[in-house]
Amino acid sequence: MSHTIHLPKEICVILTYRCNAKCNMCDVWRHPTKADKEITLQDIEKLPAGLRFINITGGEPFIRKDIAEIVNLLRPKTKRIVISTNGFFTERIIELCKKYPDLGIRISIEGLQKSNDTIRGIRNGFDRGLRTLLTLRKMGIKDIGFGMTVQDMNCKDLLPLYELSDALGYEFATATLHNSHYFCKLDNRLEKPDIVSNEFSKLVVELLKSKSPKKWFRAYFNYGLINYAQGGKRFLKCETGTESCFIDPSGDVLPCNGMNSKMSMGNIREQTFEDIWNSKRASEVRKAVDVCNKECWMVGNAVPVIKKNMSVAIKWILKNKLRVMMGKELELTS
Repeated sequence: MSHTIHLPKEICVILTYRCNAKCNMCDVWRHPTKADKEITLQDIEKLPAGLRFINITGGEPFIRKDIAEIVNLLRPKTKRIVISTNGFFTERIIELCKKYPDLGIRISIEGLQKSNDTIRGIRNGFDRGLRTLLTLRKMGIKDIGFGMTVQDMNCKDLLPLYELSDALGYEFATATLHNSHYFCKLDNRLEKPDIVSNEFSKLVVELLKSKSPKKWFRAYFNYGLINYAQGGKRFLKCETGTESCFIDPSGDVLPCNGMNSKMSMGNIREQTFEDIWNSKRASEVRKAVDVCNKECWMVGNAVPVIKKNMSVAIKWILKNKLRVMMGKELELTS
């Protein structure tokens, strides 16, 4: 047993690898989990309390018929829960939010209608997602928004989709192409990274022009995506497996979802979470994270360290907000 380290502040729970979408950047739908093999309420009960944030994701998490019971179980363990979904199961989402109106919902929309429906392989997916969001807003649900994975095919929709979300008062989360065991893909790549980066730059400028400090930090995160698209080293050291972790549908505790092959610290079906977290195996996995050279920049592995290193982000924000006000170009430095 290694020395005791603090429990994670954020956990992402991957409920299932079943999915009704057929996204071009994610092949998880080709490798679905079996419903009777996925983590149960009893498994999820083992997760620690006192968390800052829990993200529920998939696959498509609303395929799980027991999602309401799962949310009920997780609520006492964390200050905030956000569910990432493709928004197709409108009725299930609405029912859950009626019961828990403080939930966060992020609907993955990959651009405007043509781009989204082509990338996600769901007929009328854009309409379904937008109608779900509009219904949630009418219900008074506040923590709702879009999530977009930017690639060559949809990068020109990045700014219009942000402007749409901003006009509607929605949150706007972004990502770009990554490869890992989680996506069951190792051949995602940006064909024209400069064009994609330019579209991200336009978004960063708009975020910095905002009066919202939250959007200024989003600008910093999106600048990290530009840096990643250009093949740069991460601005901040990755601390997945320490500040945050993932639980996969089999119950394995993973440091992150970005490694090419799955690296488990242990399984919550076999041990307590605390025993896994402080185990020799967990220590070995953290050492692997320390020397990982993938330079991933995703919400799950970037946001926890941004929060931990606020002064770095604030310095960048102040410098580049001033540059934007003076009509100068952004500086690609941390």
